[in-house]
Amino acid sequence: MHGNPAKLEKLSIPWHISANNIIFLIFECNRIFYLFMRKLFQTHILGCSAATPTSLRHTTAQLLQYHNKNFLLDCAEGAQKQLRRLRLPMMKIDHIFISHLHGDHYLGLPGLLFSYHLLGRDRKLHIYSPPGLQEIIELQFKASKHVPAYIIEFHEITEGKQIIYEDKHLSVETMEMWHRLPTFGYLFREKPALPNMSKEAIALYDIPVEQINNIKAGKDFTTPQGEVIPNEKLITPAPLPRSFAFCSDTGYTEQYLEQISGVDLLYHEATFLQDKAAIAREKTHCTTFEAATIAAKAQVKQLMLGHYSARYDDMALFEKEARSVFPNTLLAQEGMKIVVGEDS
Repeated sequence: MHGNPAKLEKLSIPWHISANNIIFLIFECNRIFYLFMRKLFQTHILGCSAATPTSLRHTTAQLLQYHNKNFLLDCAEGAQKQLRRLRLPMMKIDHIFISHLHGDHYLGLPGLLFSYHLLGRDRKLHIYSPPGLQEIIELQFKASKHVPAYIIEFHEITEGKQIIYEDKHLSVETMEMWHRLPTFGYLFREKPALPNMSKEAIALYDIPVEQINNIKAGKDFTTPQGEVIPNEKLITPAPLPRSFAFCSDTGYTEQYLEQISGVDLLYHEATFLQDKAAIAREKTHCTTFEAATIAAKAQVKQLMLGHYSARYDDMALFEKEARSVFPNTLLAQEGMKIVVGEDS
């Protein structure tokens, strides 16, 4: 080691560091880093109105962030303006999920794709949707004689309960909604993490670094003296994996109830107050009571309502009605950021 021992002593840094102390330091840094990074599972509300924008609300779009990944959920008109206004990383979105082909859920997409070209995007973009969206976008490009400078890969969704995206930390699964057009929700599930090593156990049993991965994978540890130390004495459990379900648009149905069971945060459309239940059924939308009933039956941790009809101004009524059925309810509002699992 290079440096001045006297100077290091003044800084309260030990000059002679054992191998185990280095291991402690590495694992403690990794633990702190993991806990910090783990907080980044959050959704930003870009729009929460149904059918048409209002003077206060844009139509449906959310940006879901998980670690360094950015997922756009629906892309209504004005979505890219909202991304800019909220200073969100528009150019870092690599995956866009469209629930269905009613205009209030995708009409902002053509403009966003043109902007990506003009801004010099060169990374591949993945777009997931029910059939028909690729034809719409390609017609836009054809009419304007436009050839994007980046690759767009379309993924057609035709059924629920399908894993359509997966990496080492997260998976995305489709959920079939009940609506006038083929419509799908998206379920984002964090994968279970490995447990953390107990730094006290490392010191107590003088565990060599080459055994760490085996222990985190569930193996016991045998000391040089032949004593077998049970795995549960060597680790601290990892935090429980988190989940977020995006359900828009749909009439009342329980066909995806099992999929969303116990999720940390459920976003569910609630287009109407309960006194308009007949209209909701006719238009295959949900009321506040129905969305809250789904949340209660699925035993989710937290419910977020959205997709409010433009006829309403007093949004407190939505919250009041839903909380009478499911108390842990909040309302999606533009500019809001909701951390998944924070209020579970």
